[in-house]
Amino acid sequence: MKTLKKVKAPIVEALISAYNKHSYHFHIPGHTRGNGVYETFKNFMGEKFFQCDMTDEFDGIGTLNPPTGPIKEAEELCAELFGAQKSLFLLNGSTVGNIAIAMALSLQGKKIIVNRNCHRSVLTGMIISGAEPLWVNPDKLDDWSLWGKINPRDIENLLNTHNDVEMVWLTNPTYEGVVSDIETISKICKKHNVPLVVDEAHGTLWKFNKELPTPSLDLGADIVVQSFHKTGGSMAQTSVLHIAKNTQFDVEALVHSLRLLQTTSPSIILLAGLDAARANLETEEGLNNIQIAIDNAKYLSSKIEDLNHIKQLKQEPCDPTKIFIKADNLSGKQLETILEEDYNIEVEAASDRGILLLSNIGNEKKDFEYLADCLKDVDSKDYTKLTKENKKHMPMLIPKIKMNLREAFYSEKEEVKKEDAIGRISAEVIAECPPGIAILLPGELITQEHLPYLEDYSVLEVVKQ
Repeated sequence: MKTLKKVKAPIVEALISAYNKHSYHFHIPGHTRGNGVYETFKNFMGEKFFQCDMTDEFDGIGTLNPPTGPIKEAEELCAELFGAQKSLFLLNGSTVGNIAIAMALSLQGKKIIVNRNCHRSVLTGMIISGAEPLWVNPDKLDDWSLWGKINPRDIENLLNTHNDVEMVWLTNPTYEGVVSDIETISKICKKHNVPLVVDEAHGTLWKFNKELPTPSLDLGADIVVQSFHKTGGSMAQTSVLHIAKNTQFDVEALVHSLRLLQTTSPSIILLAGLDAARANLETEEGLNNIQIAIDNAKYLSSKIEDLNHIKQLKQEPCDPTKIFIKADNLSGKQLETILEEDYNIEVEAASDRGILLLSNIGNEKKDFEYLADCLKDVDSKDYTKLTKENKKHMPMLIPKIKMNLREAFYSEKEEVKKEDAIGRISAEVIAECPPGIAILLPGELITQEHLPYLEDYSVLEVVKQ
């Protein structure tokens, strides 16, 4: 493999060394290099997987909390690559990073500007800290039943109105790839001396190709959280929290909060996967795979342009590797089901109007040729006789807040029938994943408008009267 420079992967190298070392083990994990694993499962997964399943502190691998040895070196290499002061490995997804941010950097009663379509983990963090969200509502793309860009003027208006805002905490891009003007928002935040946090879960690859949007860390954000597993090639539940070199935040407070939340028995396989994903982004092959992903997405988009009844979302700027499409006379869920049952195609997600397709660094051109052929076939068929579903999937409501998040969550509660909950105050977070955007949050007034989003629920948890 050709590389742009000599690439190191310290955790991967330490794991290989530990695997090759013959020793006797009297420590966790209790399956002892696979000897105590259910045989059918071991045969399916392979012996090497379990022989590599170890935790930190052994065989020169180092520790995660605090970072030492190869783990510390791997985090430092990641920070250097992304231009961060620190890059912290996360083993409970971006969720644990968002919760740590709220715990460390927001206080009870303090105000935080948050976009309405934030991930449920941001709400969880504010429930724990007791912070008060000031909601900013992105543009609505009504024809697509999606949220769009955040208007920088809305951020500035809130900062002008409230002089006690502790931070601005935004999601960029949206789940469907719509990109907000983070550069302008960052300048506004700096003018008001308020730090900016960006949940950039889907932006791991942005730094490595000019055809992708500019990463928020390069545009002045103080903290950025990226889900490496979503687009970067690491394994599920692995993410990275980047801290900017000139951040206004108390870095040590964040590190200590994260230490409270992260597991004390981290998986070396998952950490090695993060290390490998970062290393791959420094190789010629890794960078080429990003370009292939972009080219594959362009190819699919060109084919969709030729269809009569299937259309694609067009927003500028956007992440081109995310393709959101809708079909006339079909809901998103119906289109998802047709592709899965008739063509063995699995999509990222389905919303009210359409479906989200991802062009990943692991996809091949033939995948998209097959997908394009299948969409052309769907486009030629008549689905007008299918019954339209009533359930809505993407919450497009502006919350009517009647009670503090934390106060409502920890209040005395009762369960009531969904229909009887109208006019009551929610005591729970309801946010189905994907994309994890809240339908209801603690302290929100439940209205008739919520019901189409709650068809799978018979009872709701509300604040007791």
